[in-house]
Amino acid sequence: MNKLFKKYEGKIPLKVINDLKENMPKNMSEAKLKRILEKTLIEYNNMLVQPGESVGLVAAESIGEPGTQMTLNTFHFAGVAEMNVTMGLPRIIEILDGRKTIKTPMMEIYLKKPYNQGKNIKRIALSIKETKLNEIVSEFVINIAESKIEIVFNENKMKSLGLEYPVIQKSIKASFKELALSKKGNAIILKLNEKEKEINQLFKIKEKIKDIYIQGVKSVTHILPVKKGSEFLIVTAGTNLKKVLELDFVDKTRTISNNLFEITNVLGIEAARQAIINEVFKVIQNQGLNVDIRHLMLVADTMCATGSIKGVTRYGVVKEKSSVLAKASFETPLKHIFNASLVGEVDHLNSVVENVMLNQPVPVGTGLPGLVTKVKRS
Repeated sequence: MNKLFKKYEGKIPLKVINDLKENMPKNMSEAKLKRILEKTLIEYNNMLVQPGESVGLVAAESIGEPGTQMTLNTFHFAGVAEMNVTMGLPRIIEILDGRKTIKTPMMEIYLKKPYNQGKNIKRIALSIKETKLNEIVSEFVINIAESKIEIVFNENKMKSLGLEYPVIQKSIKASFKELALSKKGNAIILKLNEKEKEINQLFKIKEKIKDIYIQGVKSVTHILPVKKGSEFLIVTAGTNLKKVLELDFVDKTRTISNNLFEITNVLGIEAARQAIINEVFKVIQNQGLNVDIRHLMLVADTMCATGSIKGVTRYGVVKEKSSVLAKASFETPLKHIFNASLVGEVDHLNSVVENVMLNQPVPVGTGLPGLVTKVKRS
């Protein structure tokens, strides 16, 4: 049987062969297997793109037409008021424009055993969430006469987050080296030095103290443990992929962010290309639409071809085009034509758009080959 599979290597992609091996019944006859492989080969050859096929136009139509049916909705996670996920058309635009700042950055953090079975899931989730001082304080008491700020802590909150007073004192001291610190019961007292005995200074320091970072992964503002199939994972609002992948209990092979530029910086351009395909496909599927994944792969390849993510905009992919007329056909035509004329740029009319503009046959399909000899007309 393996000999038969080896015979078709090079004719059929290795992935298709491996898929066939996995899904084949064990006791299959060689003649039956040969018929299946032959049918697969015919099917594969029929699916290949013909030379001169306008794959870009087909992809654009195939994504654009179902895109008109998309809604402008936002998905909301039940139980956490602040956790929303941008879906539908706004998310597609966000991805294809290659936007660095996205509306709802989030991560799906997969866990190693036994945590993915629910063990200590709440404690693990809280250890990931960024905790600021303001979240564990019950009140601030300002003593103007003695230039003191008394921070009264909520000890139940501290206990649930596994926080101790020395850790908090260390964080405050790192941010405000000039202040004298002392502890009294469930409060920490900060005293201003002689030079800073101004009333407004007390209030300024109080506001700054609220934002002191205590623990967790920075930028992860909200967490939500959810069950997906048979395992638990943590969904977050806010992303910091690099720091999350450093955690021992995280499954580094499956944890993902929806921020494409962060993926590029941490995992490289190939991972970002795959993320573009996955994110667009996920949105299209959620909308109940059907687009062949190969069209999305072509768009992802175009966006990542230069080694960095370029949006399908006049500042991204269109800017990379060598043709002056192709650039001018998208947006700001006068600017492109003026700039090209100043440096004496030449357009060789190698692509589709510029030939359409000049009413000439486009170099695709039957317009691709040129005739070697002129046909005599009688």
